[in-house]
Amino acid sequence: MRVIHLLLFLCTSSCLFAQRPQVPQIHFQSVPDALKLPAHVYLGETAGVEVTCKGHIFVFSRGNSIGPAYGAAAAQLLEFDPDGKFLREIGHNLYAWSYAHSVKIDQRDNIWVADKGSDMVIKFNSDGRVAMVFGRKQEASDEKTGPLSHPNHRCLP
Repeated sequence: MRVIHLLLFLCTSSCLFAQRPQVPQIHFQSVPDALKLPAHVYLGETAGVEVTCKGHIFVFSRGNSIGPAYGAAAAQLLEFDPDGKFLREIGHNLYAWSYAHSVKIDQRDNIWVADKGSDMVIKFNSDGRVAMVFGRKQEASDEKTGPLSHPNHRCLP
């Protein structure tokens, strides 16, 4: 019986006295003013960043907004070259812009954005032209229009 207790003690104590593994260090490099913005453009809270295979950087930001957070201009999609030089704003004051959520680039360089405030997904071609729109923003003329409520994510019985 004593041998069993001794074996159990040795097995469990080796875990207690073992050295803790080293925490990996994350190395990063800060690049001041990596994105060169024109004088009239400001970044707000950034909801999404995507980089194309050519190195172009797309930033979907909740900046440059006027009015309430769910106002018509609380999102902007900006494109930069690989050196961070501002190239263009895509969809300036687009009807679907309400509250930026996400941006993705597909294999054909189409730009896909999801806007949380309008419940819309917009596909732009590589020229920055609207190619498809999914979803529908609430209209002021819609009956019983009001603030969007949060969905109830409870599991069904």
